[in-house]
Amino acid sequence: MQLGIIGLPQSGKTTLFKALTGADIPTEMSAGQLEVHTAVVDVPDARVDQLVDIYNPKKIVRAKVTYADIAGLDGSAGKEGLSGALFNQLSQMDGYIHVVRQFENASVPILSGSIDPVRDIQVMDNEFILNDLIMVERKLERLTEEHRRGVSRERSVVEVEIALFERLKGMLNTEKPLRHFTFTAEEERILSSYGFLSRKPQIIVFNQSDEQEVLKYESPHPHTEVVSIPAKLEMDIAALSEEDAALFMEEYGISEPSLKKLIRLSYELLGLQSFFTASEKEVHAWTLRRGANAREAAGVIHSDMEKGFIRAEVISFEDILTYGGTAEARAKGRLRVEGKDYIVADGDILVIRFNI
Repeated sequence: MQLGIIGLPQSGKTTLFKALTGADIPTEMSAGQLEVHTAVVDVPDARVDQLVDIYNPKKIVRAKVTYADIAGLDGSAGKEGLSGALFNQLSQMDGYIHVVRQFENASVPILSGSIDPVRDIQVMDNEFILNDLIMVERKLERLTEEHRRGVSRERSVVEVEIALFERLKGMLNTEKPLRHFTFTAEEERILSSYGFLSRKPQIIVFNQSDEQEVLKYESPHPHTEVVSIPAKLEMDIAALSEEDAALFMEEYGISEPSLKKLIRLSYELLGLQSFFTASEKEVHAWTLRRGANAREAAGVIHSDMEKGFIRAEVISFEDILTYGGTAEARAKGRLRVEGKDYIVADGDILVIRFNI
């Protein structure tokens, strides 16, 4: 899972990236320059710590999320769209964290002339909408030519795609991002190979000063979350030792760093959940899309498990906590044997039985 941190110049996206990841990179970047920094972060999950207390494992593996700080967006792509290099970086992301400047700071120039968070959100949306529209129009030209020649695929198949891309063009011409609209399963299949930028889910982060009030804003588009974070303060907290950070948060009445909430929200934004394997050898949190079945979960652990899947032995996280371990839950009859079509629940502890 990879989320791109984006935003207009001087919005503080690199400050947020440093706070999230602890990366030691300059917080100032040249406007319009393509730079990408990536880092992998553990997903905070108290359930992992509880399982560690029960099993006392030799190894602990937490779920991960990768953040990429992507510079180069400044709202000026124009009719030609984004550069190929920048588009390639953005299209590889599973979603975005869009950092929007709310903070006032005389030492940080305001390139747009004034602080207007809602305007800046629209600027980025328009950038992506325009780029997607250019892609759709180019694809329609190729599809029309393919339909005229009729030499590679059946015309009926091409006609379905033409109809879909005509719909996309109409959607984008309403100046709404593609995440605003819904698609059938077949349309989703066709679109999955295209990296439409305005279709990706996003978290809007209002980067505020620590004394500012939360900005009241409700996105008009689905698949969009909104949070307010004082990125500079969070970066300072992240740089402290664990003991000093605890004292600092106690003094300022902070129960939990906003970054932990943002990381968990990143995980949820993409429709993901965790299941676990747990023993004295290892407690491991695995990432799985919501709605996936036991066989797919086996494939997350290892492709051989998916190929040779026989059954899944399942204990709920709550039962593990109640009875204090696998053997105890099994003795109380709380272990279930499930087949390949079982829909894995968030927090399930699984043992996969397979044969290859």
